[in-house]
Amino acid sequence: MKRIGVVGAGAAAAAATFVLSETTDASITVLEKSGGLCGRAATRRRDGIVYDYGANYVKSADERVTELLTETLEADSLVDVTEPIWTFDADGEVSEGRESDEHKWSYRRGLTQVAKRLFARTDAEIHRRTRVERIVREGHDDADGRGDDDSAGVWFLEDADGERWGPFDALLLNPPAPQTADLLRSADWDGDEALRAALLEAVDAVPYRTIWTGVFHYPFALERPYYALINTDKAHEVGWIAREECKPGHVPDGETVLVVQASHEWSVDRYDEPPEENLAELAQHATELLEDDRLTEPDWTDHQGWRYALTDDGAPTGSIRSAESVGLYCLGDWVAGEARVHAALRCGLDVGERLALAGE
Repeated sequence: MKRIGVVGAGAAAAAATFVLSETTDASITVLEKSGGLCGRAATRRRDGIVYDYGANYVKSADERVTELLTETLEADSLVDVTEPIWTFDADGEVSEGRESDEHKWSYRRGLTQVAKRLFARTDAEIHRRTRVERIVREGHDDADGRGDDDSAGVWFLEDADGERWGPFDALLLNPPAPQTADLLRSADWDGDEALRAALLEAVDAVPYRTIWTGVFHYPFALERPYYALINTDKAHEVGWIAREECKPGHVPDGETVLVVQASHEWSVDRYDEPPEENLAELAQHATELLEDDRLTEPDWTDHQGWRYALTDDGAPTGSIRSAESVGLYCLGDWVAGEARVHAALRCGLDVGERLALAGE
């Protein structure tokens, strides 16, 4: 039986765990630092309202992921946003966007259902609110005792409370690249130094955008011909603004929930500012973009800062894949090189299959 440790319970980790459970006799332990599942594909609920405040939806841009969502996991409660996405520029000028025939999927209970449904199909042990702070590799000796076979050995995980988890024959690392790099830097791993250095360099180089998100509820309907607006020239304080009521089952009739995601530059500058000040400023931007003075006064708000929100590029495939020879697998949208939920899911499916075949 393969013993597998998983750091992070994001979409990619959920997909990999699902594949491994379906194809191997594996014992899988998942350690997640937060109280939720699915990483930045995050959902909250309040007063009968469901809202996705991180990733917005899953695109039907990958045939295998589409099959996973609509057939393998069954399509009950899967909902599609049919309204289009329009654009705006630095001056706040709104324009019609390009038509697209791709689906924009969430669930009636929110986007976290992707990971919840995948994990529910497995026997994995999931431990939430467990922050991994260190990875350790032990027992590198090969059969002749000379210690020159780096493919031998086992892995352990150490959490913030000092508890050690393992041993594991393989580790799956699903945190954003900067957090994965921190784990690699602090690792007790005296194996192939060249391999470790190349992996760390590759992961360290992945660029990320920071996003501060505001959520605004209004007790009235907001009629617009689009689901969302996206800033195309990256020169506005707001990068994205979406109407959560366009997702069936999320917002009761006659109400509005806006999810406003600030630009990277604005988010970096104001990340540690008082949330109420950030929310007031984003509400003002929403008022101007949607040309409705009522939007300056929501009746409740929510917010979330995503320090590592979106990757602009992926890590070099060679360095990532080389580490798999010692049972260390990196996965996530940053490995796929595309900050999309479908890309993370596909990456997880691929990693799960490679690990299932390892050693056979």
